[in-house]
Amino acid sequence: MNNFIIIVLDGVGVGELPDAKFYCDQGSNTLKNISKYIGNLYLPNLQKLGLGNITDIQGVSKNPVPLASFGKLAEVSKGKDSTTGHWELAGVKVDKDFDYFPNGFPDEIINLFKQLTGCEGVLGNKTASGTEIIKELGNEHCKTGYPIVYTSADSVFQIAAHEEFFGLDKLYKVCEITRKEVLKSPFNVARVIARPFIGSNGNYSRTTNRKDYSIDPPSETLIDVLKKNGVNTISIGKVAELFNNRGFNVIEHTKSNREGIKAIFDYAQVVSSSLIFANLVDFDVYYGHRNDPVGFYKALQEFDEYIPYFINFLSPEDRLIITADHGNDPTTPSTDHSREYVPLLYYGKNKRAFSLGTRRTFADVAKTVAEYFKLKTNFPGISFLNQ
Repeated sequence: MNNFIIIVLDGVGVGELPDAKFYCDQGSNTLKNISKYIGNLYLPNLQKLGLGNITDIQGVSKNPVPLASFGKLAEVSKGKDSTTGHWELAGVKVDKDFDYFPNGFPDEIINLFKQLTGCEGVLGNKTASGTEIIKELGNEHCKTGYPIVYTSADSVFQIAAHEEFFGLDKLYKVCEITRKEVLKSPFNVARVIARPFIGSNGNYSRTTNRKDYSIDPPSETLIDVLKKNGVNTISIGKVAELFNNRGFNVIEHTKSNREGIKAIFDYAQVVSSSLIFANLVDFDVYYGHRNDPVGFYKALQEFDEYIPYFINFLSPEDRLIITADHGNDPTTPSTDHSREYVPLLYYGKNKRAFSLGTRRTFADVAKTVAEYFKLKTNFPGISFLNQ
């Protein structure tokens, strides 16, 4: 049906990049290290595609006749988060890094935040784990009504609030004001993230009603080019939010890998001449950031079970890329993203598979998709559509 599907396995890296030392990520290799921690992994369908040909994974051996062409992508943009990863996959190289706040946000930002949002105070204002900070400050938040503000190793302004005591709509409104009015130039913060939670008396848990508010991409993306040229563009998961919703005809919000996979199936069977760009976030959110290699592996197994269905519903004209946006090694002491190569599996029915090698930029994906739809672009990178 002439569809091109990109599935981003959020946080599934395949080995440290040469500049990983500058990000304190030496030794990171999400898939390899999970396999060392667990023992032999059982991912038979990803093995058939050629995942074991990309990096050493215990239990996932190299396939001499893989179904998909295989390789790995290097990131040339600065950073190691979802924003830069997805932007580069869509052809945008980020030369100027975002602003980071390892010691919390300065008074200038916090005072402006309180003034423009109407919040009388804030709690936290430090680098923290999202699950830990609501345990620490949840009771005080419910007592005072002050939102919990925190950041991480990424360029993010995260706002946690109780869905009942603070209100979900109010949280979203505060995030919108923060994105549009508080963090304007000269501040260069990649994302504002709403982090709602529920519970009481110190027993709090985050909900799936997270929402991301991204900065605009600095230049034209693959999504913009496709839409301008009449190609239907479909976002599944958090993809559209990372582009500040720019360029997508259809935006399908999903809250789990399972919902995302179902949406991919549903759209791929009814649309034609479309880009379906999906992010499956569970690997990153629930397991990478929480240093849970067992849960990470179970999520990989669940995805692996769906591979035959992906293969079967594709028409001979369709193309499928399975990749990632960064690493998130759950076996390292850090709970942050890791600066890694990402996997590249490129499948077309009845299309001969071969090694794609190590690609110099994620933007090779954008060049490939553009060529598939017969569009010329100035994106960096080299297409591997018919290599």
